[in-house]
Amino acid sequence: MKFSTAAYVSLVALASSAVAAPLSESNVKRAGPGKRGLVWTFYNGPLDPAKLNDRQGSVNLIYDYETFAPPSTNGAGGLNFIGMQRCLDCDSSPISQLAARQKQVGFSTLFTLNEPDINGISPGQAAAWYKQNINPMPIKKALPAVTSSTKPGQGLDWLKQMLDACAGQCFFDYINLHHYGKNFNEFKAHVLDANKRFPGKQIVITEFALQAPPGGQADQVAFYKQAFAFLDAAPFVAMYFPFLASTPSLFAKNDAAGAKFVGTGSTLYNDDGSVSAVGKLMSQKF
Repeated sequence: MKFSTAAYVSLVALASSAVAAPLSESNVKRAGPGKRGLVWTFYNGPLDPAKLNDRQGSVNLIYDYETFAPPSTNGAGGLNFIGMQRCLDCDSSPISQLAARQKQVGFSTLFTLNEPDINGISPGQAAAWYKQNINPMPIKKALPAVTSSTKPGQGLDWLKQMLDACAGQCFFDYINLHHYGKNFNEFKAHVLDANKRFPGKQIVITEFALQAPPGGQADQVAFYKQAFAFLDAAPFVAMYFPFLASTPSLFAKNDAAGAKFVGTGSTLYNDDGSVSAVGKLMSQKF
C-alpha cells in the first residue's frame, strides 16, 4: 500500500512520548506458529493489539510503518515491535534519528522502504541509501518491501536490480514481499517465485490479501486459511502479516483508496473493536 507522509506528521510528538519497553525476538515466546504479526497503522489509536495476542506465541509481531511505538490503547500489546524506515527520509521517522530510535525503543529487526518499485525510487538510489543508512544498523534487516507487479523494472525485477547495484555490499536477513491478487494460487506462485529467484534467502510477507474479492470477508477467510497453512509449512518464510490490523470503518475513513483496492473484509477487527472472523484465524493452526 502507498502511504502519504503528511498523514503521519501529527504523530511525531507521539514518537517521543509513547516509547515501548524494549522487546527482542529472543525473549518473545514462540509456542505457536510463531510467524504471524500485525500490520498496524497511524489511525489505530482506539484499538488494542493485545486482543490478538493469545499468549501462546501464535501472534508474536507488530509493525506500524514507523520507528516509534504503535499508537494504540495498549502500546505493542505484548508483541515484538519491528521498526520500519518506510521512506528515504520520513518527517515522522527521520533517517537521522534511526539509530537513536532503535536504541530508545529497542526493536531488534528493521523493515525498509515501502514499495519503492512503484514510488519513483531507482534500484541504484535504494542501494546507495541502504549501504549508507541501513548497513550500519547492528540488528536484523529486511530489504525494501516490493510489490508483486510483473512489469519490467518493478516487483522482483526491481529488487534484483537493487541487489545488482549493491554488488554484494547490502547486508540483509530478509527479502520483503507484498501481494494482492485474485486467489490463493496466485499468491503461492508469487512466494515460490521469490524463493526460486533468491534461493537460500529468508522471506517476510509484510502485506497480503485478496484484492477486493466479490465475497468480501468470507472470501478473505477462505484465502487466509490456505495461505496460513502454506506459509507456516514453508521453511523459507520467516514472518507474515495479513493486511490489515484495523477495522472496516477506520480503514475506509483514513485510506479510502486502499479500502477500495483491497476491500474491508480482510481487517482483523470489527468496528466495535472486537476480533473479526479473519482476526480469529491468527490464533489457529492449519
